[in-house]
Amino acid sequence: MIPSAQFAVTINLQRELDKSLPLGQKLILVHETLKNYCELVHRVAVALYDPKTDHVSTFLYSSEKDDPIVNYSVKLSEVRSLRDIAQGGSPRIINNLAVLAQQKSLHTQKILFQGYQSSLTYPLYHNGSLFGFLFFNSYQKNTFVGSLLHLIGLFSQAIAALVIQETSVARTIAAAIRTTQNIICHKNEETGAHLGRMSYYSRLIAAMLAQRHELNDEFIEYILLFSPMHDIGKIGIPDNLLCKPGKLTEDEFEVVKRHTTIGLEIVNNMAKEFSFENFPHIQMLRNIVEMHHEAMNGSGYPNGARGKQIPIEARICAVADIFDALTSRRCYKPAWSNEKAFLTLREMADTKLDSECVEALIGNPEKILEIQANFAEDRNV
Repeated sequence: MIPSAQFAVTINLQRELDKSLPLGQKLILVHETLKNYCELVHRVAVALYDPKTDHVSTFLYSSEKDDPIVNYSVKLSEVRSLRDIAQGGSPRIINNLAVLAQQKSLHTQKILFQGYQSSLTYPLYHNGSLFGFLFFNSYQKNTFVGSLLHLIGLFSQAIAALVIQETSVARTIAAAIRTTQNIICHKNEETGAHLGRMSYYSRLIAAMLAQRHELNDEFIEYILLFSPMHDIGKIGIPDNLLCKPGKLTEDEFEVVKRHTTIGLEIVNNMAKEFSFENFPHIQMLRNIVEMHHEAMNGSGYPNGARGKQIPIEARICAVADIFDALTSRRCYKPAWSNEKAFLTLREMADTKLDSECVEALIGNPEKILEIQANFAEDRNV
């Protein structure tokens, strides 16, 4: 393809990508356009890097068959090949994946088992920091050679811009709300460590339920990002109630309960002011903020929703939030052990909490300890 034709392709593609479509559909659109010029690119995938935990996690994919790697996360420090790509800053080409047959890493074995025979990997950076990785795979050997590399380079720039733009919007939303939420942390005992732990508990639960509830990697990434904002509405609750050491009176509790609807108003106002209304995942944020105190038996608030009427993201956050509250020190109680908290969660299952979410968390005690170590504070356990 001559350069002018390549330019025309990118212009037409950009017009389509400017439409309001989910990010996953946009990746499929880019992949389908690429296949018009090279049918041998059979898979395109994106993984994101989390510097807080040093994990690389699957995020998006477009392939002709089911992707071999979904709901997968691994420490960058444990994958030398990706670490070398990140440090070198250049793409890596392997035109015969059989050379990796002796490697024991799960992701490599899955790629080989799926039948891919060549690969091209780009590191993604944003503001000078590692953002993730972009993968192209083919069922044919020696695919990534010659002029195709230049063409894929153009498409990789488009994909990187898409992913960085949308996730940056999400992180801007999170940062805007987190700025307000920092005020709350000074008003009560919900520390940054608490918010970090409960967000990763939420991610863990979502990952465990992904196959059963058809939760994709994009959902898992955004629940990690949005779950810490569940109590944003507490900024509108008087300090004396948030910090009261004893039991709230019935009237006081009615005031505290308003934080769910206040939080929803804050999210809606911020979405309007910052033009976030059309962001694909804004409804997930609304559901988390408004409905994380709903109960499976309908006794929760603010709407008295029950069972599956409560969105899965709100059910997940409820378990994560309560578990961390139980295992953290408060002015009215010491921190509980994980084991004691597990028993309480099981007692609340099916009445207050979703039993699937409870078991998804409780079934991963080692990962819970890892999260607690990464976001440690004086827990007095």
